[in-house]
Amino acid sequence: MRNMGRMLKQVQKMQADMMRVQEELAQKTVEAAAGGGMVKVVANGHQEIVSIAIDPEAVDPEDVEMLQDMVLAAVNEALRSAKEMAADEMAKVTGGLNIPGMPGL
Repeated sequence: MRNMGRMLKQVQKMQADMMRVQEELAQKTVEAAAGGGMVKVVANGHQEIVSIAIDPEAVDPEDVEMLQDMVLAAVNEALRSAKEMAADEMAKVTGGLNIPGMPGL
């Protein structure tokens, strides 16, 4: 019975640590760029886009498709990096356990 109580306390601590990490991830950001830095996207650890910066030189009315492609590439890379960052932070708490329903895992 003592082992069960100890295990329950460990699970409760892990839950609290996971909640803390989730809160911290909202403040952490990653940046991705495309087109040689002409398009920059920042995402937070909750995989939300925080900002997009487009160099005015990237805006060519004759080639809107290229700008769209650069934005799409930068957004996808920022989201991939944010997901990886979240998974890394959660793995520190869970010891690499795969816990269903936890973002970033």
